[in-house]
Amino acid sequence: MRRIVLDTDVASLSIKNALPPALLRELLGAQVGITFVTLGELSRWAQLRNWGPSKIAGLEAWLSTRPTLPYNEAVARKWGEISAYATKRGRPRPQNDSWIAACCLVYDLPLATLNVKDFIDFAEYEGLRIVGHEDQ
Repeated sequence: MRRIVLDTDVASLSIKNALPPALLRELLGAQVGITFVTLGELSRWAQLRNWGPSKIAGLEAWLSTRPTLPYNEAVARKWGEISAYATKRGRPRPQNDSWIAACCLVYDLPLATLNVKDFIDFAEYEGLRIVGHEDQ
């Protein structure tokens, strides 16, 4: 079975059942998961937006069916490497995007995102595979 990692934007739309049809077709039949970063971002959003018990229960139900790629030493080292390279190229990337890219690269999994511009450097220079289309 194909495995694909969801960027936080795609995970959020998936929770809302609002994925663009073209991306939904690309994800059909794949096992989708998230990174530890997306787990943190989704949890943060729930708290900042004062989600009630039923909405939090919905998030937890969604999360329970998707594996989360963990933080580990290999991911930390890859993050350091790709972050440094991006800075040396004059294109430093946001930290969370760099962590997500590092996870995908370490686990050799493609990333589904609608924010392709945020990850295109990692695709071009590091070999990150991207599934998705810019801001559909």
